[in-house]
Amino acid sequence: MRKLGSALVSLLFVAALFAVAPRPAAAQDQDVDPPGRVARLNYVQGSVSYQVSGDNDWVQADPNRPLTTGDNLWVDQNSRGEVHIGSTAIRLSSETGISFLNLDDRTAQIQLAQGTIEVHLRNLAPGDAWEIDTPNLAFTLTRRGEYRISTDPNSNSTSITVREGEGTVTGGGESWDLAPGQQYSFNGTDQLAYDAQPQPGFDDFESWCQSRDQMENNSPSARYVSRDIDGYYDLDSNGTWQDVPDYGNVWVPNSVDADWVPYHYGHWVWIAPWGWTWVDAEPWGWAPFHYGRWVVIGARWGWVPGPVVVRPVYAPALVGFVGGGGFSLTVGFGGGFAGVAWFPLGPRDVFVPAYHCSERYVTNVNVTNTRIVNVTQVTNVYSTVIVNRTVNNVNVNNVHYTYENNTRAITAVSRDTFVNARPVQTAAVRVNDEQIRNVHVVENQPIAPTRTSYVSATAKVATAKPAVPLSQRPVVARLTPAAPARVRTPEYTNDSHPFNESTNRPNQPNQPNQEPNRNNQGNTNQPNNNGFRPFTPPNQNNQNVNRNNENTNRGNEAKPENQPRPPVKFAPPVKAKDENYDVHPPLNQNKQAPPKQESKPKEESKPKPDKPHKS
Repeated sequence: MRKLGSALVSLLFVAALFAVAPRPAAAQDQDVDPPGRVARLNYVQGSVSYQVSGDNDWVQADPNRPLTTGDNLWVDQNSRGEVHIGSTAIRLSSETGISFLNLDDRTAQIQLAQGTIEVHLRNLAPGDAWEIDTPNLAFTLTRRGEYRISTDPNSNSTSITVREGEGTVTGGGESWDLAPGQQYSFNGTDQLAYDAQPQPGFDDFESWCQSRDQMENNSPSARYVSRDIDGYYDLDSNGTWQDVPDYGNVWVPNSVDADWVPYHYGHWVWIAPWGWTWVDAEPWGWAPFHYGRWVVIGARWGWVPGPVVVRPVYAPALVGFVGGGGFSLTVGFGGGFAGVAWFPLGPRDVFVPAYHCSERYVTNVNVTNTRIVNVTQVTNVYSTVIVNRTVNNVNVNNVHYTYENNTRAITAVSRDTFVNARPVQTAAVRVNDEQIRNVHVVENQPIAPTRTSYVSATAKVATAKPAVPLSQRPVVARLTPAAPARVRTPEYTNDSHPFNESTNRPNQPNQPNQEPNRNNQGNTNQPNNNGFRPFTPPNQNNQNVNRNNENTNRGNEAKPENQPRPPVKFAPPVKAKDENYDVHPPLNQNKQAPPKQESKPKEESKPKPDKPHKS
């Protein structure tokens, strides 16, 4: 860490936790709340790359960078990958490409453009929708269980093996209910031909999936961390759990330097709708940086997880920014040098997001991430930081944080390092006690992202990518895919050389503040609409399916402008127990010879055609 010394003219007092000024409280309703969950590529074997929403370039995968609506993922030849959305694991086999068509609190809609995935849906809450869309069908998972889905990139065929659970296939104007213990094949587009056989034995890929399940099942950290927090299993071999007075079970990382500080080894990126998001460099650096709080125990830092609850709320970074005017990140370092500084939140600190959200969201993101902060405390801080500042234009923030004056806890970098997603640890500057004591407020503007803010500055362009862009692959979808949240066209710059030279990308509008909707519906009667082909049921069922789609896409439904929203009472989060999740020994532990395959299955083993599925 470099020492800045007296060059820091003014270190501004802690006023905001993120870089965007809040909207008036009246406008902060539930409609603007961001999703409480994201996807994470948590395991890479071989060559895996991703493509952020709206961009043409594929870059080598960064396992700790969150993935959300509009992002694409590719697993190359002789490679494997694993993605988690909360407790659900999605494993990808060789030469497999997926897109996140919709990912929010209630909907996980994934396009399988080609290849094979195995989905272990450990928990399915009432009202949740899980849908896998392929070139010729939409597969809805209706019960927790294990499913293998494969699609051929060179033909309109999809194979689905239901190891356990149940699902519904929709396509070709019809719908089928799939029972467990069978392998189903669907061929064609406008009219599907299907076949059913007893499920085959486990191949190498599925056996690997079972071993990954067993690793999660046996994780000691699952006793202290909700299975809905991905990365709990990464903590097992990278630290120890200690029972600490006042804080309960605390995880302390091992093999870190004596001066190690949270939120110091990694980089910042911009991910809509949350904004500035921390991407940690440690292999275990997911759960402790998006959930819970950090605390100093003696001479070491320890991570205090939140309560073990179902559906804790994801946060982009649980830090306090040192900034001016209450809602700016910029720190004046003197001599024309501008920088950004932050510190980890302690267990009694209230996280107040700067991105648009409701009071209910602020409550949930806090009470599910710390056992010590209570609802009244969150409400008081929310009123002080958001409501009073908005109404009264108050410039003084009387909310204080555990480590706001702790020079050991504060990390500071130049504005260039922060905005351009450069590694923090090699560019950090040191602040001293004198600079902390002589703080004063200076008004500054929020730091907006640039073209280089979306991916790490050290990211390399990937040679591994699908032969045909995933956005050009046909896909049948029962739910309407969501438009990606970001409206800015990203471009990335390596430390050594730039790529994506032009600001106006091929096949994209010459409008810097707008992003083309990769799955824009437009007129669904057109034969070619970026590959997206919605399922059209028979006429007598149009009304029912449309109503189901409206109910599922809650975030997109129109609400009367003048109708007030009734107050929502706080409901304590549900405590998580293993019985909430599909946790059991591997399904392949008693290996049996694959059943004999028949060219023409018996009539009773076929799935019976049913009316279009009604949710």
